[in-house]
Amino acid sequence: MQIIYNSKVKETLYVEKLKNGLTVMVIPKKGIQKKYIIWGTHYGSNDNQFIVPGEEKPIEVPKGVAHFLEHKMFEQENGKNSLDVLTSLGVSANAYTTNDHTAYLYECTDNFYEALDEFMDYVQHPYFTDENVEKEKGIIGQEIKMYDDYPEWKVYLNTLEAMYHKNPVKLDITGTVETISQIDKDILYKCYNTFYNPSNMCLVVSGDFVPEQMIEEIKKRLISKPQNGEIKRIYEQEPEEIVKEKIEQQMDVSIPIFTIGIKCKPPLPKEKVKMNIAMEILLNMLIGESSDLYKELYQDGNIYAMPNISYEFGENYAHILIAENANHPEEVYEKLKQKIEEFEKNGLKEDDFKRIKKMIYGEYIKEYNDVSNIARMFLSDFMKGINSFDYLEEIETVDIHFVNQVLKDNFKKEKMVLSVVK
Repeated sequence: MQIIYNSKVKETLYVEKLKNGLTVMVIPKKGIQKKYIIWGTHYGSNDNQFIVPGEEKPIEVPKGVAHFLEHKMFEQENGKNSLDVLTSLGVSANAYTTNDHTAYLYECTDNFYEALDEFMDYVQHPYFTDENVEKEKGIIGQEIKMYDDYPEWKVYLNTLEAMYHKNPVKLDITGTVETISQIDKDILYKCYNTFYNPSNMCLVVSGDFVPEQMIEEIKKRLISKPQNGEIKRIYEQEPEEIVKEKIEQQMDVSIPIFTIGIKCKPPLPKEKVKMNIAMEILLNMLIGESSDLYKELYQDGNIYAMPNISYEFGENYAHILIAENANHPEEVYEKLKQKIEEFEKNGLKEDDFKRIKKMIYGEYIKEYNDVSNIARMFLSDFMKGINSFDYLEEIETVDIHFVNQVLKDNFKKEKMVLSVVK
């Protein structure tokens, strides 16, 4: 077992890679009543083309299989739904799918081990039939149509469509009504057996646990399954340029909604954490709550709240997103470009840089106050090849010179897009 202590947050991470390849992480929080567990597989909506370990020919599956699988995992052969079983025990259970992973989770104060029995049973025992797969197509089809009516979702997807030519990150995680119609039980079993192997999974627990005992409890509930070899994921080569700069759609909204996207190069493996920190600093300096640009837009009555700002990245993509409501989205877009140009010309102000960096460090520290935040964070970062503690250490190495260089390398006008729903 590997034991990693971080003095900045006074937290200890216990990590053990089991014989079957499963990575188990325990972050004990003594005296905390809430307990949280999350079990994830490194399999998301982007993984539609791959080579199964031991085989040679690539497989292409319909868009939306990872999300479809997540929905189907709760249904059991005994006729019960595991989500209902967990709820009856008084625990709050859920699941989700992202571009790079799928996760199952629950949190509770009582009945943790009774819930663990059901939790680890259903994730290891899929049950797909022709009938229950067909039934699920109708349910997910309705979900897809529902999201099609959400302006916030459409403006986001349109942004990705404007940035990416081929990368699957631009596709809706749920797939489309057409693509899910092609899913059958054989496809689901093929993807489950490929990606839900312990060697492709990670389980994270946080709460008042003795790490060694917790890991033994997990081992007792694991079924015997040999390790898979490497899963070769296949992605088409993505051009560097964007598809188009502006995309607009009419929907039923009282105030226009916009998302500004900036297409970036994926970060180098050794710079993932440092790049993410630099992007957070830059975005807050550009249009964060204390920025001059935000104050100007707010005082002019163009926007009413601080935009949602994020930097998203994977092995083969990276982009910046800035989203909010605005009376005149095109004006926000042009003023942001002007501010980027001003920053590039004059460089970043040292005082502003230090203040924002200190604020972001404080936000990292706060993440460790809640067991659910801790567990989700460690799982999500693990899927990107990151130890969450690295953010607390790397932030010290991020200086103003590095951030200025990140600005020049990534905030390029020709890589910017504006998506608007009016």
